[in-house]
Amino acid sequence: MTKPLQPRSSEPPKGPGEGGEGLAVAEEEIVSVEPPKLYRVVMLNDDFTPMEFVIEVLQEYFKHDIEAATQIMLKIHHEGRGVCGVYTRDIAATKVELVLAAARRAGHPLQCILETA
Repeated sequence: MTKPLQPRSSEPPKGPGEGGEGLAVAEEEIVSVEPPKLYRVVMLNDDFTPMEFVIEVLQEYFKHDIEAATQIMLKIHHEGRGVCGVYTRDIAATKVELVLAAARRAGHPLQCILETA
């Protein structure tokens, strides 16, 4: 013989005590997330690295077109430094290392540094 179905209560279940004591209420925690800090990748001028090499590096590692790469190279040449791009720290540090490695392979003393943006 089967038991007849009893109607379900629409009330939420009570806690261990009669009046619902002991229930834990999860509170929503609001977390504020700040955007990551940005860093400028800056190339420094020297008297030995060819302008063409600087343009090639700007195109290959920073994805600038020929016109933008030429303008940045001229800024480096005339002002002693030029910003190649602005990135998060890890990406900027990687680009600096890639530029320095390419310059060393080619035998150029080109310098590239990070600065906070």
